[in-house]
Amino acid sequence: MMSEIGITAGKIWHYLDKNGEVTALKLKSALGITNTVLYMGIGWLAREGKISVVEYAKGYKILLKK
Repeated sequence: MMSEIGITAGKIWHYLDKNGEVTALKLKSALGITNTVLYMGIGWLAREGKISVVEYAKGYKILLKK
């Protein structure tokens, strides 16, 4: 499972690098992954200080830290 989470974190990072800020729902859809794996990947990147997660009215937006 750890390797799947790490691979997903890499996919999330590359998606954000190419496309910029995105909602969690759109990110999940674009990558074709489950909520569980999505949020584990987001947690991985957040722990490393590579992304910001911002709450908004309908959920969360994820963006790379500059």
